[in-house]
Amino acid sequence: MDIKEILSIILLSLLIICAISVNFTKKLLPAVIIFMSYSSLMCIVWILMESPDLAITEAAVGAGISGTLFLMTLKKIEAEDRKRDEENIQKN
Repeated sequence: MDIKEILSIILLSLLIICAISVNFTKKLLPAVIIFMSYSSLMCIVWILMESPDLAITEAAVGAGISGTLFLMTLKKIEAEDRKRDEENIQKN
């Protein structure tokens, strides 16, 4: 077994761990971070499989654009939650 096969097994194990843990995460921010980690690991897997075009796409779309959109959405949700909480406090 050479180093490439060992690295592939480790990366695939980490991918499975990320996929399972994102489903069991209760809070949204850790779930987004795990999702971005999954995409980064998948990018490395594509590189090991000698598919640089897919690796670049995975890095740009999976970890880059999607992760940024998720974080921006999460920030907006938290701002609206704070606003709603302030309105509830003022009503009481």
